[in-house]
Amino acid sequence: MTDTPNPSRWRRLAFRWGLTVVVVGVVAYFFATALWENWDEVAEQQLTFDVRWVVATLIFAVAVPLTGLLWGRMLRALDRGAAARVTHLEAIAVQCASWLLKYIPGQVGSVVNKVVWAGKKGVSRSLVVITFVYENLFLQFASIVPSVIILLLSLGPEIFGENATLLLLPLAILLPLAAVAYKPIFHRIVNVPARRVLKQEVPESHFLSTPQSLGFTLEFLGPRILNGAGFVLLATTISTIEPRLWLPFAAAYVLAGAIGILAFFVPSGLGVREAVIVLVLSQYVPISEAIVISLLARLVSTAADAVVALIYVILRRTIPKESRP
Repeated sequence: MTDTPNPSRWRRLAFRWGLTVVVVGVVAYFFATALWENWDEVAEQQLTFDVRWVVATLIFAVAVPLTGLLWGRMLRALDRGAAARVTHLEAIAVQCASWLLKYIPGQVGSVVNKVVWAGKKGVSRSLVVITFVYENLFLQFASIVPSVIILLLSLGPEIFGENATLLLLPLAILLPLAAVAYKPIFHRIVNVPARRVLKQEVPESHFLSTPQSLGFTLEFLGPRILNGAGFVLLATTISTIEPRLWLPFAAAYVLAGAIGILAFFVPSGLGVREAVIVLVLSQYVPISEAIVISLLARLVSTAADAVVALIYVILRRTIPKESRP
């Protein structure tokens, strides 16, 4: 007996992929237009290999294991039983695997990987989903709030021009998400589907207290600082950047990454991140240099993903076969 196709499911899939194609197409059009209009200047950027690219690649890659350590620490803080079963190396390995699955739109692959691993490991799947939400929430706060403040202070009155939406819209999106960091509200939200699907409530112990949430938000600044530092190092191989611009450049990259994540229907923020980088950096350097920096950042970050894959292959041996992600 064959399964009957679900029309609503196919409509949702069609809508999601259609939206992805439209967004990528629009971003690609504007990016290609900027590239075409500045092609002569871009062509003049004669790129030669620079060892700083390698260093930036390693910096980008190290940010992923650091995120894994923080996620594992959060998991152990909420489940003392997990503290005895989940090692630091295993948390890093699971995080690396989830990171490599980010190219599936909506981060579906990332969360499914952790849920499947949890089922094999004997860790509460609902707890893993909750920590996944926390992880992304804290990373977004650590990305958007400092970056917007830095760019507001750097650009001054100009921010109220064409860039106002770019910087203020992410902050507006964070306002409803901030409620998730408040334990009673998040607990109530999660219990709605839990009662319907699991026929029971999720334990209150699965949620972080407000002081814990604030503490983890500060800790998740670490991976973003690494990303910003790697980008600044990369940008110095293309442009002459004064030290006073290091923070705005780092903020531009981190903010672009956050906006790319918010565009959850686009695989790994493809095109969205580059467009934001060009838009912000063009306030400081010629647009041709901004374009080259954005393309080089995508190339180096992809190379960093290869390093993350290597880390996972090495650490995978530390995980029992029955619970490997």
